[in-house]
Amino acid sequence: MRGLAYLNALKAFEAAARNGSYVAAARELNVTPAAVGQQVRVLEDWLGLTLFHRSNAGPTRLTLTERANEALPDLQAGFDRVAAALHRLSENNPSSRLTITATPAFVSKWLLPRIDDFQAAHPELELRLDVSERLIDLAKAGVDLAVRYGDGDWPGLVSEKLLNEEVFPVCSPALLTNGPPLRTADDLRGYDLIHDTSVSASGGEFPTWSDWLSAAGARGVDAERGLRINSSAAVIQAVIAGQGLGLCRSVLVDHDLRTRLLVRPFVLPTMQLNQGWHLVSLPSAATSPKVAALRNWLKKQGDLFEDADS
Repeated sequence: MRGLAYLNALKAFEAAARNGSYVAAARELNVTPAAVGQQVRVLEDWLGLTLFHRSNAGPTRLTLTERANEALPDLQAGFDRVAAALHRLSENNPSSRLTITATPAFVSKWLLPRIDDFQAAHPELELRLDVSERLIDLAKAGVDLAVRYGDGDWPGLVSEKLLNEEVFPVCSPALLTNGPPLRTADDLRGYDLIHDTSVSASGGEFPTWSDWLSAAGARGVDAERGLRINSSAAVIQAVIAGQGLGLCRSVLVDHDLRTRLLVRPFVLPTMQLNQGWHLVSLPSAATSPKVAALRNWLKKQGDLFEDADS
C-alpha cells in the first residue's frame, strides 16, 4: 500500500504518458503544466528511475522510457479497476444487481428462452444483460459474469466450460414441404446455402459448407453459392424465413428446433467442435454469492441441455 501515497503522482504520470505532454495532461487534470512536471519528478525520485526521455524542445514532447512503457498498461488497468469499484459503490443497492454479458445470438437463442426460471428462483436479484459481439473488459464495464465462445483461455480471468458445441444443417419445415426432396446431401443441389461469415472470420475451427459436404460425401453441390451473413442470429432468422439451409451450431438452434421453427433434414453427419461456451469472470467476482447463484443455475441448464441432446 506504500505506493498509494503517490496516487496523485501516478495520475499525473499516466495522463502525461497518454497525452504525450505536460500541457495536455495539465488541461485534463485541471492543474498547471508545472504541477504535472513536479508530480512526475516526485514519482521519479521515489522510484529512483527516469520515466520520460525529455527532448531538447522542452517538456511538451515526451517519450516514455522502456521501463515506463512496460509498466503503463498495468497502471491504466489499475485505474480502470478503481473506476469500476467506485461505480459499484455509487450504485443504489448494487448487491442486488447482477450483470452478464454474451453475444446477441447466445442471448436471444439460448439464454432468453430459459431466463424466466432463474428470475423465479432468485427474485431478490436484478439481472442485467449486456449484449455485445465484443470481448468486454469485465472490470471496466462492471460485468459480473460473461459467456464466451472459445478454448477457455482468457488470461487473468476464471473460466469454466458450460456447453459443448456441434454443427449440422437446419432448414425451415416449410422448405421440406414445398421444395424438392431433401433425402441425401446430394439433394442440396436444388437449394440455396446460407453462410455464417461471423464464425469463419474468427479464424477458429468452424467448419464451412465445403467441409460438411465433403464429410457427407455430397456430389455436384456448389459449396460456395448462397447468401453470406456476418451474424449467427441473423443466419438463423434467414433460415427460419425459408431463404435456404444454414450450417448452424447446436446451442444456438436448440430452442428453434424444439419449437419446430427449424428442423434437421439430415441426422448425419454432425461435426463436433473442440471449442465451446464458457463461463468467465474476474477472480474477485468468482466467489461472490450472487455470481455463484447465476453460475450454478447456468451450469444446471447446461447439464439439462446436454443430457437432452445425448
